[in-house]
Amino acid sequence: MSTPESVQAAVESGADAVGFVLTKSPREVSPGRARDLLAHVPEGVAAVGVFRHETAADAVATALEAGLEWVQLHGSRAPEDVKTVHDAGMRLIRAVTMGAAPHEFEEWGEELLLIDAAVPGSGEAWDYASVRNLGLGARHWLLAGGLTPSNVGAAALEAEAWGVDVSSGVESSRGVKDLDLVRAFVQAAKA
Repeated sequence: MSTPESVQAAVESGADAVGFVLTKSPREVSPGRARDLLAHVPEGVAAVGVFRHETAADAVATALEAGLEWVQLHGSRAPEDVKTVHDAGMRLIRAVTMGAAPHEFEEWGEELLLIDAAVPGSGEAWDYASVRNLGLGARHWLLAGGLTPSNVGAAALEAEAWGVDVSSGVESSRGVKDLDLVRAFVQAAKA
């Protein structure tokens, strides 16, 4: 999210979390901008700093600067990264792709695991049901990659996901959230 209006559309629709991209991306916001947008996030809605290539320590420092309590780490990670986030008193969403090595799907102590398409950021739907083959059991995990208001319900059911994560599927152009799509996505996911 990069505007007060997009944050408001998400939280008024019932989103459980909103994300602020704090890494190099067309969606990137500065820590100061994230802090300003945080003022529009009510208590009970998680505000997440999203990172890709930064070390866990750098991600934590930036997230703290932005006033966030959650960190979402993409890219190649290790169990020590979970410890780094937790030692800072923060909560973690650890993101892996379907093409990741089997050990990356193991429980490392993160609050949530996010499972993304084998090619993250492509915006294309994939075989969501294949996640069931990972043996995640009763863990809380999020499905991501290629989700839109029209496919999120079926995809979440196929994958048996605990929750979902979206970015490009609610944009009118790269980095620009379409408020109607945001509302429709949350409504479809909750349904």
